[in-house]
Amino acid sequence: MAAALYRSIATILAIAWLAIWPSLGRADAWLVNVEGPIGPATADHMIRALDAAVEADAELVVLRIDTPGGLDSAMRDMIKAILAEPIPVLSYVAPSGARAASAGTYLLYATHVAGMAPGTNLGAATPVQIGGGPMPGGGQAQPSAMEKKVVNDAVAYIQSLAQLRGRNAQWAEQAVREGVSLSAEDALQAGVIEIVAESVQDFLLAADGRQVELGGEQVVIRSADLAVYEHPVDWRSEFLAVITNPNVAYILMLVGIYGLIIEFYNPGFGLPGVLGAVSLVLALYAFQALPVSYAGLALIILGIGLMTGEAFAPSFGVLGIGGVAAFVIGSVMLMDTNLPAYQVALPMIAAFALVSVGLLSMALGLVLKARRGAVVSGAEHLIGQLATVERLSGEGAMVRIDGELWQARSESELALEDEVTVDALDELVLTVSKKDKETR
Repeated sequence: MAAALYRSIATILAIAWLAIWPSLGRADAWLVNVEGPIGPATADHMIRALDAAVEADAELVVLRIDTPGGLDSAMRDMIKAILAEPIPVLSYVAPSGARAASAGTYLLYATHVAGMAPGTNLGAATPVQIGGGPMPGGGQAQPSAMEKKVVNDAVAYIQSLAQLRGRNAQWAEQAVREGVSLSAEDALQAGVIEIVAESVQDFLLAADGRQVELGGEQVVIRSADLAVYEHPVDWRSEFLAVITNPNVAYILMLVGIYGLIIEFYNPGFGLPGVLGAVSLVLALYAFQALPVSYAGLALIILGIGLMTGEAFAPSFGVLGIGGVAAFVIGSVMLMDTNLPAYQVALPMIAAFALVSVGLLSMALGLVLKARRGAVVSGAEHLIGQLATVERLSGEGAMVRIDGELWQARSESELALEDEVTVDALDELVLTVSKKDKETR
């Protein structure tokens, strides 16, 4: 009886395992999405997906591409991973309306078989100059020596990929130098891609039987009947995508710096310091993966330091105005790239600058008010105040003022409960005069 029960349970578990097997990534073909601007998070997701596909004994990987381009460093890391994998990596630009622009074109050229859905395009692979204007072919009359080097390096790189995969190297050079683009049908006719297909299944069917070079050997792709497993974006890549957003990294940095300043100014509270430290560490982790200008970062820190100095050591605006200027200039310079997807939003910079100016104005207003007001602390404020005689002794009298007892002397005779006016202060002895009865 027990043995039969165990066999039934084992059978049920086996059926359940077979049912969820594809969802665990044990399919023959892995589909990995490369969507949005290419950056550290996209590279991390794709590279780890390729490694997981190899570990799962997948037959091949299909990269479904839809990107406007992105960071050169992330793109090169992705291409290195594609070239190093022991299984075929195919690229498919989809769905209709998608594109493989700029860095996406390089990725497509690196794959063993390239395909596109109807209504898609690729190209415009001219590198965006770091920290400058348009590159050659983009409207600048006389490119600098550095711009020529960047373009020539990009041309050599994409041509090497074209020669490796047997694709049109001449058009690849035009895509880099002149920023040209092609539609799916034109790309097929030009020898840039091998397949135009309506869906992933049609793409795999068309790729079946093609011969590719893999590890120095010729391998025939058998993809007609492969099951497809779409590899999801996990929490790590999603988290990396959030914190490597330049605007999020910028906010984390400011929260971190201001949190530590508040903690140092008022130690012992704890929350600002902990929040600031965690935010600053996350910001630094994001910055090491982003093209950050350290000059811009230094200007931001200098600006915050000057504005903080204005609050603690008022200079009537000199430190504050200089701090705001350094803060704004550093924020604009922070991202060392012209890619729109990796720029700090100007409205955010303006918002933080206005908040800082508002806090500075408030601090300066309080300083001016304090300087114009009467003295309310120290011994000087006692002059002219009224006091009451509370105790008499042979050496004089003790008067109470502001809740404290002071030794006092007077040219006139004093009595208990007399009200007197403080005329002067000699060390710790008050000189007082008796108040006229008529004024009581």
